[in-house]
Amino acid sequence: MTDPGPDVERAFHLEPFRDHLGFERGLSPRTIDGYLREARRFAAFAVSEGAASPGQVTYQLLRDHTARLAEEGRAASTVARCVYALRGYFRFLVVEGVLEADPSERLEAPRAGRPLPDVLSVPEIEALIGAVRPDDWAAPRDEGILELLYGCGLRVSELLALQGRDLDLREGLVRVRGKGGKERLVPVGAAARSAVGRYLRESRPTLDRGRSQGRVFLNARGGPLSRMGVWKILRRHVQRAGILKRVTPHTLRHSFATHLLEGGADLASVQEMLGHADISTTEIYTHVDRSHLRQVHRSHHPRG
Repeated sequence: MTDPGPDVERAFHLEPFRDHLGFERGLSPRTIDGYLREARRFAAFAVSEGAASPGQVTYQLLRDHTARLAEEGRAASTVARCVYALRGYFRFLVVEGVLEADPSERLEAPRAGRPLPDVLSVPEIEALIGAVRPDDWAAPRDEGILELLYGCGLRVSELLALQGRDLDLREGLVRVRGKGGKERLVPVGAAARSAVGRYLRESRPTLDRGRSQGRVFLNARGGPLSRMGVWKILRRHVQRAGILKRVTPHTLRHSFATHLLEGGADLASVQEMLGHADISTTEIYTHVDRSHLRQVHRSHHPRG
């Protein structure tokens, strides 16, 4: 590691940070050395990139630093320790009044051995939705739920929070309130528009007995459908479809993103539809897409 030098040590308040870790947080000497090592490493990198003090550090600079570590072949656990150390360092600077805002606030640590999300194939999705029995009283509701979860990539919490005013089936849009209260507009495809429209016309008026709280999806008693209710609905149709994979509501969201990318959608558009604050979260689906492409190559190329 390049020694940042005494001038940089002073400019980046590294000595006071060491005192803070030892005297105020009471950390062990080994932990202090680890935190200080990461802060020094970043300070040297920041200066090499033209940031002469913590006040000139941006979130993008922090991202560039952690990306560089990953490109050097460092383990995800090592990069994660760097992120945790830098978060502690910048929180210290904010508390001490050196900085007004924390540029590391949105910095995410990589997950070691992060598994690829489970997805259903297009035929499995068709089998799942096709398993809804037309003669079942709940068929319009259940089909609408499955079509929205898969067709719009909604989180189950987002689905359950939907109110009538959030749906514009004529324009084919749904307004979704995601994490942190952030709103986004997501296109609603023809299949989902048809299924949800049928539910709103044929089933919901019968279910609504004044206890709906304005929610779109209701249970048999007329109250807002619960998270567990959605799980039970999904599990019932998964079993009817004969799907042996473990399927959760989030599996349909994963399938939505994966099938879009396989069909040629760009990553930024998928990020917007999923409501991810950081595109690095969406990038996990590019790994799924590459896995799909490798399978296609093996299956269809004469030298695969």
